[in-house]
Amino acid sequence: MIYQFGLGVASAFFLAEFNYPQLGLNLLSSLSPVYPDGFPGLALLLLRVSLGGLFILHGYPKIMHLRRWAEALKMPVFLCFLSAASMLGGGIFLIIGFLSLLATLPILGSMIYAIYLDISGSKPFVAQDPYLIPEEQYQGPLGKGEPPSWEKAFMYCVMLIAIAVLGPGAYSLDALIFGR
Repeated sequence: MIYQFGLGVASAFFLAEFNYPQLGLNLLSSLSPVYPDGFPGLALLLLRVSLGGLFILHGYPKIMHLRRWAEALKMPVFLCFLSAASMLGGGIFLIIGFLSLLATLPILGSMIYAIYLDISGSKPFVAQDPYLIPEEQYQGPLGKGEPPSWEKAFMYCVMLIAIAVLGPGAYSLDALIFGR
């Protein structure tokens, strides 16, 4: 996942220097040079803070139980660490609205990989409604729980792309640092 962060930084500087000189370092914040205020800015604040909080809630237990998570995914511990750290660190950066574009890229990479794992595992986009599953059959891979699907990772991708394209809004550190 660290290569995605480096790729994001390199892409931002390349685009800023050669294709969009009017944006400059603003590309570290978002693909948009404008930081909306008012109601759109509040909506972006709500999206950013709620999404950042969710990724902190997902990243922290993964960091705390890294080996167990890596074994469950059959992935190297280092890659799982990068993914969990991107969720935890990216979540913090999203909440405060700092380097928002760079915070979204590694998490987006993790979510795209999660979608890939779910699709390759033949999981459906939307799982059957748990209320329609007979009680004795209501089992996820780890026992009773939400049936597996990739809709949640897809929705996270959509929200991350929205923040990357629209920016963090006027109520962010990015707006204070890079804003107009």
